[in-house]
Amino acid sequence: MARLLLFALCVLPSLVSAWRMGNPFHVRGRVYCDTCQCGFETKKTTYIPGATVRIECKDRTDLQLRYSLEGVTDSTGAYKIKVVGDQADRICHVVLVDSPLADCKTVHPVLNRAEVILTRSNGAISDLHYANSLGFVKDEALPGCAELVKKLLESDE
Repeated sequence: MARLLLFALCVLPSLVSAWRMGNPFHVRGRVYCDTCQCGFETKKTTYIPGATVRIECKDRTDLQLRYSLEGVTDSTGAYKIKVVGDQADRICHVVLVDSPLADCKTVHPVLNRAEVILTRSNGAISDLHYANSLGFVKDEALPGCAELVKKLLESDE
């Protein structure tokens, strides 16, 4: 009986701490070049291989940066970043850092960050979290963009 009690006292705390740590989170998203300068993805949108993004988690109280990790997009403009640890009391965003395209380096003023929830205390059970697409803006719109945007606006009415 004493051995069982000793075993429980030694092993259970490590099991509980391992359970709290949980599996790492995997954050996925895409980075694109807004080739039509319209603020959203279109048929003319291109995705940026080699773009750098960063996950930043700030403390909810003092807004000090507490966690930061960079990732790079693959050949399709997609990234997958592994985040170890629960960020329960933090506000986390994926932010744009750099584009390798010389003519598409301007960070979009609105599409430059996406919030991600990286905690298990909200009831979510998946390790995989998707962030909204992030965008850089091309220096000059591609030919045919004006017609494309006009067509999109007409189909909205």
